Amino acid sequence: MNKHAAVVLDLSANGVGMIHILADKGIDVYAFDTEGPYQKGKSRLASCAICPSPLTEEAELLSFLIKFAKDFDEKPVLFVGADDYVIFVSKYRGVLAEYFLFIFPEHSLVEDLLDKKKTYDIAKEHNVPTAKTFFVENEDQLEATIDELEFPCILKPVAGHEFRKHLNTKAILIENATQLREEFPLYQNVGEIVIQEIIPGDNQTFYKLATFFDDEMNLIALFTLQKNHQFPIQFGTGAHIVSKRIPELVNLGVPLLETLQLKGIGMIEYKKDPRDGEYKLIEINPRFWLTHSLTGAAGVDFVYLYYQYLTGQQPSAQLEQIDGVQWIYLVRYFLTFLEKRKRGLMKIKDFTSGFKGKNVYALFSWRDPMPFIRSSLSHLRNAWNRKKKE
Repeated sequence: MNKHAAVVLDLSANGVGMIHILADKGIDVYAFDTEGPYQKGKSRLASCAICPSPLTEEAELLSFLIKFAKDFDEKPVLFVGADDYVIFVSKYRGVLAEYFLFIFPEHSLVEDLLDKKKTYDIAKEHNVPTAKTFFVENEDQLEATIDELEFPCILKPVAGHEFRKHLNTKAILIENATQLREEFPLYQNVGEIVIQEIIPGDNQTFYKLATFFDDEMNLIALFTLQKNHQFPIQFGTGAHIVSKRIPELVNLGVPLLETLQLKGIGMIEYKKDPRDGEYKLIEINPRFWLTHSLTGAAGVDFVYLYYQYLTGQQPSAQLEQIDGVQWIYLVRYFLTFLEKRKRGLMKIKDFTSGFKGKNVYALFSWRDPMPFIRSSLSHLRNAWNRKKKE
């Protein structure tokens, strides 16, 4: 039943995870990304190539994908692993749907979820708790905001995929009002910026809820997880994650995504605020997320369910998960350990205990070792260069 090929747009660890899962099912996989990610993530388990940028070469990328898909008798299933490709595919869905199989929510919702200001408005409309958030357009508003802020705080781009055309950063730490006054205008010239409080709590206060709704909004897959460690430790992405059913998140998140009509893959990230015990919304993504490869090992295979549904195989819903399965991004986990040990937050026994139990690994595969090796060398080289600058 796996006669349809799969096309993965993304060669980060997210996309490589998709390649490994699909290839293990005997599916022919083709993967594309721009030159930098391609050089690191190209896999022997997929036919990989460089493609035009979804940020700066939309017309070229559209022509590239259409030309590629015309060679297939059956439409390939399209998997998207990064916001840049999400907005591109959603924008050109009418044309791409003639050549590929995929499922997205309405384009207006995709745009709203990739815009932090509009996501904040959605949260407020539906009474979802968030961090204190400020949108500033001029100096008077900035001064008024400073009066209400507690420092340190963070600056974040409103539209991350647009911001990355100029700066590749997730968040900027602001230590005090003087730094905010100096740096806010500089970043604002690059793109619209949001100012946000830092919710207290360590990495383990971050949680995710993931769903897969079909075209009729029937729930096909459900999963919740908890972060143990992230890298960098303050504003980073997952390094060590554990599957954990959190009923409160299910009760909070599933009705919200149903109301929004977020069909296809959806993921909500929350941070539990120790000051009031509330789960506060961080972001909502209409795509596969970095740690999705944890789900299959924990009994809910999002990637293969997505493939089965789109190829008409009518998969049974997978709504119960196995708790305690760990997802480990080895090089990031190691670098997180070094950073936390330096701050007195982690010991070697804490690091080694993180490998106990059932584990799955980002990138690492005996069948396909090079993405893991290239990524590890790149991370270690960058860490060494940062250390030399200190």
